[in-house]
Amino acid sequence: MNCTRWADGLSWVLHPFLQPLYLITLLLTCTAFAGYSWTVRLYLWGVVILYTMLIPALALCMLRALGRLSDYRIDNRHERILPLSIGAVCYLLCALTLSRIGSAVFIRKFMMAAACCELMALFVSLRWKISLHLTGMGALTAMFVTMNFIGVGNMLLPLSVIVLASGALASARLYLGCHNGAQIFVGFCGGFVVATLAVLFL
Repeated sequence: MNCTRWADGLSWVLHPFLQPLYLITLLLTCTAFAGYSWTVRLYLWGVVILYTMLIPALALCMLRALGRLSDYRIDNRHERILPLSIGAVCYLLCALTLSRIGSAVFIRKFMMAAACCELMALFVSLRWKISLHLTGMGALTAMFVTMNFIGVGNMLLPLSVIVLASGALASARLYLGCHNGAQIFVGFCGGFVVATLAVLFL
């Protein structure tokens, strides 16, 4: 019972909805972006929370009320198409809004990468179930690796934490029976590769 609670709690703490908030908070407090004024930082936090958390959450509630979702966990891959489509659009709108701040190009790239990961997961979900949790963690890992190379900040410690957290989350999802090993592996690797390519070329 305790292991189930631990695994379920970790799944919620590292939920894909919350991952962009963790990243933007780290960027705005521990990297070169911490030099922004409080007005700019609050604006960035607000935009990210609005487009990556509030609007998708409201969309899920609406889909649930309309009977299009059987559960908020969206474990049924056939029910993931609309939520993932909405998520991709929200990330693109977030990137568009952030383009108003020219120096926040890396944050905009992260939102574009997230949109690409949502689309990748959408297309995979048409035929096969993939771990959305680990797709997000793979994308976050890619972002920390990229930040180390481009000099946004020293991300070695956060990178180590995210790798360990990814392993713990993978174990939790397997323990809960939400995914098998292949779905976990493809999710993480797919998120990592897609996010890396998006940051480099978009």
